[in-house]
Amino acid sequence: MRLRAGRARSKWVGGIAGQNCPMPETKALSEPQKALAKLGLARDIDLALHIPLRYEDETRIVKLRDAREGDTIQVEATVVDCQVQYRPRRQLVVKVDDGTDTCVLRFFTFYPSQQKSLAVGTQLRIRGEVKGGFLGWQMVHPSWKQAGGDLPEALTPVYSTVAGLPQPYLRKAVAGGLQRADLSETIPPDAPPAPGRAREWTLLQALQFLHHPAPEVSIVALEDRSHPAWQRLKAEELLAQQLSQLQSRREHDRLQAPALRAGEGGLHEQLLAALPFQLTQAQRRVSEEIAQGLRRERPMHRLLQGDVGSGKTVVAALAAAIAIDAGWQCALMAPTEILAEQHFRKLIGWLEPLLMPRGLRVAWLTGSQRKKERGEMLDLVASGEAALVVGTHAVIQEQVQFKALALAIIDEQHRFGVEQRLALRGKMRADMAPSPSRGRAGEGGTTDAQGEVSAQREPHLLMMSATPIPRTLAMSYYADLDVSTIDELPPGRTPVVTKLISDSRRGEVVERIRAQVAQGRQVYWVCPLIEESETLDLTNATATHQDLSEALPGVMVGLLHSRMPAPEKKAVMALFTGGQMGVLVSTTVIEVGVDVPNASLMVIEHAERFGLSQLHQLRGRVGRGAAASACVLLYSAGDHGRLGDTARARLKAMAETGDGFEIARRDLEIRGPGEFLGARQSGAPLLRFADLSLDTALLQWAREVAPLMLDRHPELAEHHVSRWLGGKSEYLKA
Repeated sequence: MRLRAGRARSKWVGGIAGQNCPMPETKALSEPQKALAKLGLARDIDLALHIPLRYEDETRIVKLRDAREGDTIQVEATVVDCQVQYRPRRQLVVKVDDGTDTCVLRFFTFYPSQQKSLAVGTQLRIRGEVKGGFLGWQMVHPSWKQAGGDLPEALTPVYSTVAGLPQPYLRKAVAGGLQRADLSETIPPDAPPAPGRAREWTLLQALQFLHHPAPEVSIVALEDRSHPAWQRLKAEELLAQQLSQLQSRREHDRLQAPALRAGEGGLHEQLLAALPFQLTQAQRRVSEEIAQGLRRERPMHRLLQGDVGSGKTVVAALAAAIAIDAGWQCALMAPTEILAEQHFRKLIGWLEPLLMPRGLRVAWLTGSQRKKERGEMLDLVASGEAALVVGTHAVIQEQVQFKALALAIIDEQHRFGVEQRLALRGKMRADMAPSPSRGRAGEGGTTDAQGEVSAQREPHLLMMSATPIPRTLAMSYYADLDVSTIDELPPGRTPVVTKLISDSRRGEVVERIRAQVAQGRQVYWVCPLIEESETLDLTNATATHQDLSEALPGVMVGLLHSRMPAPEKKAVMALFTGGQMGVLVSTTVIEVGVDVPNASLMVIEHAERFGLSQLHQLRGRVGRGAAASACVLLYSAGDHGRLGDTARARLKAMAETGDGFEIARRDLEIRGPGEFLGARQSGAPLLRFADLSLDTALLQWAREVAPLMLDRHPELAEHHVSRWLGGKSEYLKA
């Protein structure tokens, strides 16, 4: 296949972009160079992989007589008139003639120098969208230059850019990077061929083609990424991602960890016997999977997923009991203080009566604690007396020193950033010798020749999520994790009826609330903002709280949001949990962790503004008792009287299903993987080209090729990962 590269048409402005040599310290970066860095285009390969957003056809000249309304065309014509007009507004009006017809060019923003350049008699090459009218063809703000010179042989790329980085500079930088980058083949010849026509192209051919496609290529195939050149890029990208995940998993498997076993008649069995309810079959199954992972002498790295209300907290408590029974400490970290306190109350109720006879406690750590209380808790953690430590990100702060941490549990893991998760794992790597007086040290760690328990390199990690992970996502971004799934709800959970109601019927919703409170039930009302915003016309929590307080005399209406001091939040939640408060107006701070079985109605204001998984989480706050429960999605169609396509798809999904796994599948279709991944990639998407919902065959191929490359061709594998991910592969380990 002969691939033709278009000639560069513009002057190179500034220095050379894309070179890998460092800039001299005395020479400041130019604005375009700073903009390149902002786009993450630091290496030649980064520039080569900066694929155009779209293309312009500058390969041919069209006669005005052949133009069609709405076409974007390129013409060569002579200026026959040029003048500034002031009606209806100041504008530069230029009339041109190509010998077959005339066209008027209108510029509403212009400089005197441009007017001189467009003097009568000047021959121009003009590109723009033609529109018809009573006075003939016209173009508004077309691009133009002096006529003459060879036409490009390929379509002209238009790249994603930022302020300070003009297209001519970026085109030149990308062309240089493409020429210098090492694009040698990394996929070994003994690997299974890529599916479809991706196997017919090399990476070099694919990139040359996508930067400068031939004029006759199908624009549709380029835009929907179905062209074989696109398929080759997707295959290589997915392979890099799978290699990185597999490398991470193998590195993890080489680490050591304490082998934690539940003793016969020990804390694990005591907790099971003390629980006031029976575990579901799914809870028993995942508890055994976790117990098996803890028994191994390599760190467990497991994701526990389950729908809202499926009972993940008790599974976490059973895992903690195993670690504590073996003489080690366990930490549980939650993203919000409300969620952390919810866990704390449950775990104290279940575990502390069993720990106190052993001289052990459950500790509580948050950023809002008073200095004296915090100091006491830090001492308990450092001494090992706190066998279980529950808290927010305060758990990973520098002054927190564990004596023998062997298990860390992270709830709603996708809501923590990469740095926070890596900090926790770094803290966990401290010396971890269990106290001989507290547990069976021989089971908790490895023993040297003198019988001393040696330090382990990394404890076990259990991450929990109430946002179920779709299968294709688990195969790609979570391929380095073991996944345990709770796929049934505890008995007694009532289905939640979901209603879509326009905010024009707000009064009917208030009457529904009045009826629920009269029956002794409680109600949530969730708003997206705390206070009025000049940029978003959304009903805010403080105004809604005032309106409902006036509309419901005699009913205690509370207000909860993230800016409130911790004691106030605690007091409000205590009133609502205790049943004295009938209505709680809140922001999404109650999205997870709030468990009030008496609450039977959830109203979500401006539901069209929320993500699908967030709506599902909020809906999960009701239906936790025996009473029939409902979720009302109040939506606003806006000034245009209609919802956007994405908002409509989200609300439709909520109305049609209460299954968290189906919700997750639809959310992946609507929004892509970002909602599930949180900050796993630190804001830098590891998949820029592949679409997990469409490229399943390529993903399966990458999963098959990755272990073969690592085993037989480790140098090629390392080169491939470095080319595609650079340093971003580290984020997969978080």
